[in-house]
Amino acid sequence: MELYTWLLERHIVPTLGGVAVGKLSAQMIRTWRSDLLNKGVSVSTAAKAYRVLRAVLMTAVEEDKLIARNPCRIKGADNEHTPERPVLTVTQVFELADRMADKRFKALVLLTTFASLRWGEVIALRRSSIDLDARTVQVREQLVELDGGEMRLSPPKSRAGKRTISIPSVIIPALTEHLAAYVDQVDDAFVFLGKRRGVPAGRQLPTRGQVGGSAQGDGIAGLHFHDLRHTGNTLAAQSGASLADLKARMGHDSDRAALIYQHATRDAYQRIVDALTARVDAEQQKIAKG
Repeated sequence: MELYTWLLERHIVPTLGGVAVGKLSAQMIRTWRSDLLNKGVSVSTAAKAYRVLRAVLMTAVEEDKLIARNPCRIKGADNEHTPERPVLTVTQVFELADRMADKRFKALVLLTTFASLRWGEVIALRRSSIDLDARTVQVREQLVELDGGEMRLSPPKSRAGKRTISIPSVIIPALTEHLAAYVDQVDDAFVFLGKRRGVPAGRQLPTRGQVGGSAQGDGIAGLHFHDLRHTGNTLAAQSGASLADLKARMGHDSDRAALIYQHATRDAYQRIVDALTARVDAEQQKIAKG
């Protein structure tokens, strides 16, 4: 229910909330969805918002009899399947962090990846959110970008979003250096700010001038910020984490997202086993023929 409310308030009401139900048309819905995608809203989130809107309008058709036909008629708009996003290796994550043109964002890359954080979560972190001795980071709020570009602090999207995440010791030195060099010595100081003390902009790392050097040919060209979280989730799943542990780390209430990573890991393991089996069979056939 919290997700539906967030989708309504964030992606539906600002554009369509002032339009009378009887005035909504299929073309309006197409334009609304297209605008969402053009603003950088993911295909998955746009699909969720579309399904919520369609359900609301279906009630207007079937129960309230306010309209004769549901204007949500975009084929495939409810489909969340998107092209497979890249998963970086641990080496690539550290190489990317080291190549950040603005060195204040080296720690941001590492923490986002290895704590599986969302963009809004990592840029909302305060000095008091990070405990270097306990090697944990606390997520208690997020920064949300409104349609006009204003950034607003708000609670996480769901209760599961409030969480404490353990982080590997290998990134502690980078975090220690970052806190000493770039973060004010007060508990509520934001951890990641730009050079002008503002919230950093941009989620597509290599195309926003944030990465130095060439990103071609190393598997990170065209990398989106969310791919860091995707990489962190994948690494956590590959560690053998349970479904409950994955859900807690990712900040999800439902099993669905965590199951996707577990299934992907099982598929990878199965491919390895199949390849090994084929190789063993081939070797045994050679011996048999020999």
